[in-house]
Amino acid sequence: MKQSGRPTKTASRLAEPVRQHLNMYALAASAAGVGVLALTQPAEAKIKYTPAHKNIGPMTFLDLNHDGRHDFEFISSRTTHCVGVCTTTPGFRHATAFASTNAKLAVYGARAGNQIYGQGKYASALPAGVSVGPKGKFPGGNIMAEANAINSSNEYYKGPWAGVIGSGGIKHHYLGLKFTIHGQTHFGWARIDVTMSKAAHIQATLTGYAYETIPNKAIITGKTKGPDEVASTVTADSVLHKTLSPRPAALGLLAMGSSGLSIWRREESVSKSN
Repeated sequence: MKQSGRPTKTASRLAEPVRQHLNMYALAASAAGVGVLALTQPAEAKIKYTPAHKNIGPMTFLDLNHDGRHDFEFISSRTTHCVGVCTTTPGFRHATAFASTNAKLAVYGARAGNQIYGQGKYASALPAGVSVGPKGKFPGGNIMAEANAINSSNEYYKGPWAGVIGSGGIKHHYLGLKFTIHGQTHFGWARIDVTMSKAAHIQATLTGYAYETIPNKAIITGKTKGPDEVASTVTADSVLHKTLSPRPAALGLLAMGSSGLSIWRREESVSKSN
């Protein structure tokens, strides 16, 4: 039988030190690639904040996530009615007749399942730094503030947003909000200033609002920026420096194939002899 003149290739086994170095280089190259990929991932903000300066009128809607659908509705009302004998006789004034004015500021979920943080019938006026999330006081009430005046003289203020008579209201506080996006629960806040004045006048101004983009994740009142995606701090250079130093050029030699491996072996021999 005629035998082939071509030499038979046999698999060569690398010496243990060489094999270990190759494994180290492969691991380093893999880690470096992962580090570079992680660093190139775009950062994604978790909180969406919208600054505002909007007076709250008799009926004002809030669209927290700007999807074109109302999430919450503010109602500001003020009515005056006569108490006692409200007719007059020419030349006479009935002492039993007086005007009673009532005002109320309230907030409601504009869609089913949307709720306000609060207790009892009231909506809480939260300071900055409060966590609004799954463990919050939901569902709360709807009333933010109430006032009553008799013949233009204030008789009482009620509600977390009213302050006390003579205080002028409450500033830079937050409504805690719970609402749904595509059937998933999200949390948010609305920052509101409320001014109380005589004759039972309530003026409210929406100064900003925000929501957490991750479902069921709590949001902190007053927080306008969420943590970015945590990117790896490992870079290709740091991995190669820590793992391969003092042989940073060896990866290029390995990429050359068998010829590069031969050069690498010669360099290793020279470095050891020195």
